Amino acid sequence: MSKLYTALGLMSGTSLDGIDIALITTDGEATVKRGPSRTYPYVPTQRAMLKDALKDALGLKDRHERPKSLAEVEWALTEWHALAVEAFCQELGLTSTDIDVIGFHGQTVLHRPERRLTVQLGDGALLARRLRCRVIYDLRADDIAAGGQGAPLVPVYHRALAQSLEALPLAFLNIGGVSNVTWIGADGTLIAFDTGPGNALLDDWALKTTGRPVDTGGRLAFSGRVHEAVLAQFLGDSFFEEQPPKSLDRDSFGSLDLGGLSPGDGAATLTAFTAGAVALSRNWFPADPKCWVICGGGRKNPALMAALRAALRLGPEAILPAEAVGFDGDAMEAEAWAYLAVRSLKELPITFPGTTGAPEPMTGGLSAEP
Repeated sequence: MSKLYTALGLMSGTSLDGIDIALITTDGEATVKRGPSRTYPYVPTQRAMLKDALKDALGLKDRHERPKSLAEVEWALTEWHALAVEAFCQELGLTSTDIDVIGFHGQTVLHRPERRLTVQLGDGALLARRLRCRVIYDLRADDIAAGGQGAPLVPVYHRALAQSLEALPLAFLNIGGVSNVTWIGADGTLIAFDTGPGNALLDDWALKTTGRPVDTGGRLAFSGRVHEAVLAQFLGDSFFEEQPPKSLDRDSFGSLDLGGLSPGDGAATLTAFTAGAVALSRNWFPADPKCWVICGGGRKNPALMAALRAALRLGPEAILPAEAVGFDGDAMEAEAWAYLAVRSLKELPITFPGTTGAPEPMTGGLSAEP
């Protein structure tokens, strides 16, 4: 039997919601025992710092550069993660000796695979010293350097989870700031890519037009109507004609013009845009999924779930939130980072030609000792 590792995964996603922490026990292959998880939300000042970092990162040409506010934000972000882990461990009665490895995603502030550049803020060496535990970080860089997209990295974990289900081919759809899909064939074949926008455009629109950072309960979208001409224009973007693997930056569609739409109509149209982009993703699958498992914050938005059912022309029995099949849609990416950290330790592949466009199955990540 393969050695089992107790691994902690840390995720701060493009939605800028907070820090997700999840504990799993795994061999980095078929065995996954999911443990407790928690989310530590960002307060408005933290979110504002991260948004400023996104702006300051636009001119970066090297992933090691930290101009303007980026050095300060990287230190702060690392400290926020350390404090979150300490709170998590205190609540569960854990110490650093109980954890074999931590998978640290950091915060993506720039993703430009066409330039072989991706930047995740987060000082893995500092976090290892702070928590007195081995940390695996910078998991995207090797794939990008080899010509891959550097994203998505979760598909290999999705495949491990799919072994408990009897619904192949199956699709996992993660709706975070950006949406990404993993298609898993009956033989374990993986196809994965970013489908288009997730929550980021809608969140930014809600904040701009209502002062609230999210469309809670989909109420804003439900109050408006979809402008079909605007939607058709958005879905005509050349990105949707590109063959996968492909990936997006959080603000890849940020320049799209909603014109003079009302807050409700804009939200309804953006919600339909996210769902319509997911529907277009089926063009790249060898066969339609029997079931879609929805992860990420988007699954909590009833307007978006309704839009998905309409766009995919499927009933609720075929479009299920992760919890309906026994998973945790909030913790899945953090769990994945714990799983990927173990695979990195064992020098197992974390990216593949069918998921990132890497030239061959590749491992990745840097290791920092306490």
